[in-house]
Amino acid sequence: MDMLYAAIDVILHIDAHLFALAEQYGPWIYAILFCIVFAETGLVITPFLPGDSLLFASGVAAGAGLMGYGQAIALLLTAGVLGDAVNYSIGRHVGPAIFSQENRFIKKEYLLKAHQFYRRHGGKAIVLARFVPVVRTFAPFVAGIALMHPPTFFLFNITGCVLWVGSLVSAGYFLGNLPWVREHFSIIVYAIVALSLLPFGIEILRARLKWGK
Repeated sequence: MDMLYAAIDVILHIDAHLFALAEQYGPWIYAILFCIVFAETGLVITPFLPGDSLLFASGVAAGAGLMGYGQAIALLLTAGVLGDAVNYSIGRHVGPAIFSQENRFIKKEYLLKAHQFYRRHGGKAIVLARFVPVVRTFAPFVAGIALMHPPTFFLFNITGCVLWVGSLVSAGYFLGNLPWVREHFSIIVYAIVALSLLPFGIEILRARLKWGK
């Protein structure tokens, strides 16, 4: 049981364990990262997996020579694009049934939030959602439910993923190995998570204030 808890902790906080995993598993770290990012973006039941902080940590690991910078960007970009594409396809085929009823694996409130986000921002929601945890996982699913035109979705999907992966991995690569950043790496990772969740928290607060009126 302790081993199971340890494994779950590593998966949920892989950004904090990335250096050790890269040293331990070598090239296999690419497969691990691919699976995590693909699941976080492609499966509506796994919005809790790390995203932004993991990309930043990957850039830091690349800057330290534990991974290839170009390989990391290419791999994570592929995982993110494919993840959203799968999520969108699931939404088109089974989404309406899931959206219309309660499901113990998928919180309906997350779906509703993503749906509001999508309706407010239209097609660009697919791009903006890349930078908002939880919404990032549900936005392509909702786009599928809404039967968004496939070529339009894939254009925004690729654009958003290039911006998301490129900016965060590059930030980690070029800034992550500065002495101050290395010394405060854990704090910075948590700060990235907090900043990523800020827009989502603001939306929840606004909704509650509106409900209070």
